[in-house]
Amino acid sequence: MSELTNVRTPRVKAARRLTKRSFREQDRRFLAEGPQAVREALRLPDVTVELFATAEAEVRHAELVEEARLQGATVHRASGEVMAELAQTVTPQGVVAICRFVHVPLTDAVTADARLVAVLAHVRDPGNAGTVLRTADAAGADSVVFTDASVDPYNGKCVRASAGSLFHLPVVIGSPVPQAVQHLKDSGLRVLAADGSGKRTLDEVELGGPTAWVFGNEAWGLPEEVLELCDEVVRVPIYGQAESLNLATAAAVCLYASARAQRQASGRA
Repeated sequence: MSELTNVRTPRVKAARRLTKRSFREQDRRFLAEGPQAVREALRLPDVTVELFATAEAEVRHAELVEEARLQGATVHRASGEVMAELAQTVTPQGVVAICRFVHVPLTDAVTADARLVAVLAHVRDPGNAGTVLRTADAAGADSVVFTDASVDPYNGKCVRASAGSLFHLPVVIGSPVPQAVQHLKDSGLRVLAADGSGKRTLDEVELGGPTAWVFGNEAWGLPEEVLELCDEVVRVPIYGQAESLNLATAAAVCLYASARAQRQASGRA
């Protein structure tokens, strides 16, 4: 296999431009960096379009290269310079894939069978968003909804922070908050806003039924108009002297509280 060594070649430039949202949306493609993300992408059929791997990574992750070829993806050997151009980390792991978009419509992601859903409303930090996606996956959530005012889940930092969970559960993007909340309610879920302004704490709320949690921006929380749409505003109790929890930690506490209560209610705990 010939090696891509020139960062100015059309193939490398076409891949590199996917670091920008406008080009991702235009091509309906995004970059998945690192063996973990690529491995999970390859578990889904017809998602991986191209794979770039250094000679060293070809040996270390031979199973990924072989699986990509078996799925019909184009495999490129890339020099260290080319990999550094494509990767968005300080120390690239030698593997980057171009993947097709994997998000689904709201009506497909949230059905009457849904028990636990995470909604990201006005969340702008990609690291936080990706971590919430990963946490929702670990807690057994049915889906994650990114509203139209939130970060792009295909942002490189968000994809990395999700640690492959982007490929594990249905993800919705661009849904207006009122539309998302109404659909959640119509699907039988109780919609709870996680916010420090809540009158009741997580300890005081019954969580055994189907629940959707709405999480907001870490700096300023959820707008009043969003809080008014939800069935109840709930705050995470602070027992020590910390002012608050960051978004990803608060989301983990809320999602796992619901997951545990639901398992207990169903006799699976």
